[in-house]
Amino acid sequence: MQYSTSDVAQLLGLSAHQIRNLTRAGFTHPSRGPRGALRFSFQDLILLRTAATLRNAGISAARTLRSLRALRQQLPSGRTLTEVRIAVDGTHVVVHDGSASWQPDSGQLLIDFDVSELVARAEPIARKRSQAMLRAQQDHTAGDWFEIAIDLEAVAPAQARAAYMRVLELDPKHADAHVNLGRLLHEDGRTTDAATHYLQALRYDPANATAAFNLGVALEDLGRLSEALKAYQQCIASDAGFADAHYNLGVLLEKTGDKRGAIRHLTKYRRLAGMTSS
Repeated sequence: MQYSTSDVAQLLGLSAHQIRNLTRAGFTHPSRGPRGALRFSFQDLILLRTAATLRNAGISAARTLRSLRALRQQLPSGRTLTEVRIAVDGTHVVVHDGSASWQPDSGQLLIDFDVSELVARAEPIARKRSQAMLRAQQDHTAGDWFEIAIDLEAVAPAQARAAYMRVLELDPKHADAHVNLGRLLHEDGRTTDAATHYLQALRYDPANATAAFNLGVALEDLGRLSEALKAYQQCIASDAGFADAHYNLGVLLEKTGDKRGAIRHLTKYRRLAGMTSS
């Protein structure tokens, strides 16, 4: 979903001047539309709101930029952003996604917001534009349908699943569509179907760390622990910095009696999540 500067101003309560200043300062990196107009993603909205909160709390621009860079890298992979909660604790951002928490920095003052609340305000814009695309008479490409599906995820999951299916009809090798459709199916309780799509994503993109991680979670849910172990290991082989994969693998190794392996991966998780003491 692409949001204009005026959309962002409406959603975040910022002026267009503030948004442009935050963008020029490097707090977010929107794409460009016709005539060079700024086009923001939903992740950009999260970063801009966090940046504005930090700046309003008196945090320096340099420290804010460091926190936002860390946050951009650490927003959850393979899970819906509607589950995320952002807290600004003094000079330090804390992220909670329902299954894990991590801290790029440290501080004291607590100011926080649910991303789901931001989603609720963004829904009318996403719904209106998605419906307009669906009504358009032109033929859509697989890429078009993928963008429509992303727009629909927060507001109409069933329609989003249908749109991802349309992507795969046009391009069966679209790994990201397999990952996103698998996640929606997993959230709907269709775990076996989800695992099938994660496997398809890995068939066409073996280095897709998110697909491997999500496959591990699905296989754990199905009680297939040895296969889940291999999936988490594949995730880490593709992305050694995937903190959640280290955590899940560590917990699973502990369950299966590999204490040494468990300690190694849980220690790595704590280091990546900024939880080690200085």
